[in-house]
Amino acid sequence: MSMLLCFGLGYCAEHFIDAYGDGFERIIGTVRSAERAAVLNAHLSGRLKALLFDGSFATPEVKDAIRDAAFVLVSIPPHETGDPVLAVFADALAHARRLHAIVYLSTVGVYGDHSGEWVDEETLAKPRSVRGRARLTAERAWQDFGSRHGTAVTILRLAGIYGPGQNALVRIEHGNARRVVKSGQVFNHIHVDDIAQAIDAAFVRSASGIFNVADDEPSPAGEPLSFAAKLMGTAPPPEISYEEAAASMSPMAKSFWQECRRAKNDKLKRELGVNLRYPTYREGLRALFDSRSRGVASD
Repeated sequence: MSMLLCFGLGYCAEHFIDAYGDGFERIIGTVRSAERAAVLNAHLSGRLKALLFDGSFATPEVKDAIRDAAFVLVSIPPHETGDPVLAVFADALAHARRLHAIVYLSTVGVYGDHSGEWVDEETLAKPRSVRGRARLTAERAWQDFGSRHGTAVTILRLAGIYGPGQNALVRIEHGNARRVVKSGQVFNHIHVDDIAQAIDAAFVRSASGIFNVADDEPSPAGEPLSFAAKLMGTAPPPEISYEEAAASMSPMAKSFWQECRRAKNDKLKRELGVNLRYPTYREGLRALFDSRSRGVASD
């Protein structure tokens, strides 16, 4: 049995641990505040422990965890100046003798705008946003680390994430859903359960390389909302033009809408052997709705 170290105990990491955590003898996850670490440690099992990493300071406890880690999952976003994990812990990781594989969670946003055309892992990444350029820089830094130290590094480029507590059903229920319409605009999505199995496949295979983790069917943004409303037996939110909606969008939200591409997932299926449980938003939302109907805490 081995130890898993998660830099960033967030949504994807927590779901991966829930689904595959039994395969590890110990699990360490970092959080940004001492208060959150204390709360988590008061409720977590003895096999799982939260440690403080604020993105800038190397604590002895995290260095000790790196020394013992066989698998490392990185889901902390980069700073404009680079990847915070490598900035602080590159030397410790380089000397981690038990380290077997690293998985870095990135985004299909690194491709930038391709006018709705299909992109795969060989497509030139040309991000326009500061956030996208920082992600691409971090990807390359992790790949360079893996090459220099002979460590398997998998880059998983994630599409728009949804799952329990974070989906179109919840948005409609809370009354904050907007069915924005922009001609020709589509987005890929991916259920968090499929992200979890992609992480597991990468670790099992000690895969090196880049993989798109996206569904089979890119769709206009309003389609999942319309489908969710149909499942719930309610009217979908009224359509609103992108031009009207953009007036109240954050700069980050606008950046999503200014880029359009369709991400292929063939390599994920072929080389990592991942068979998507939810190949489109329809299967994913139906499963989430069915869980709600059964009273399972999975909405």
